[in-house]
Amino acid sequence: MTGWFPGAGWSDATDYSYGESTYYQDGSVYYGDQAVATDTEYAQQAQTIADSAPEVPADTKEADWLPLGVFALTQDGEPSGPPPTMYLQLQVNKEGLITGTFQNLSTKEVQQVEGAVDKKSQRSAWTIKGKSWPVMEAGISNLTQDQATALVHFEDGQTQQRLLIRVEDPNAASK
Repeated sequence: MTGWFPGAGWSDATDYSYGESTYYQDGSVYYGDQAVATDTEYAQQAQTIADSAPEVPADTKEADWLPLGVFALTQDGEPSGPPPTMYLQLQVNKEGLITGTFQNLSTKEVQQVEGAVDKKSQRSAWTIKGKSWPVMEAGISNLTQDQATALVHFEDGQTQQRLLIRVEDPNAASK
């Protein structure tokens, strides 16, 4: 990801392993041993990142997008348990715009998502298109891994952790 964004100036990727390197304690959010925000401020920052997404230009070419993948979302933040019913497909362009789809098999809904990457912090955040809440976030480099933790911030101030598990392309073996 460090080379995908022109002018971002990243020499190293920032890891956001929620529950490990980034965690909540006593109303604050910590990155390592450093308090970085209150839990309310951290959720608001994610909402601001998601809302910063510009409109997708009509002349955007497929080559301008980097597919991040399709992920199954676990309800309990654990890799084992009941089969997932929620899936997220994401892609990012060089300006840091995130688009994709969210599918809930239980409700049979498919919704567009949109958001952005904050190039300074390397946090990415997105929402259902046209809505401000809930906001989901993950470190942009974490979305290149087979498993990534994510946070879901709700308007009432609650935050829940989810685990994103990359779904393998069934056609990849035949290529």
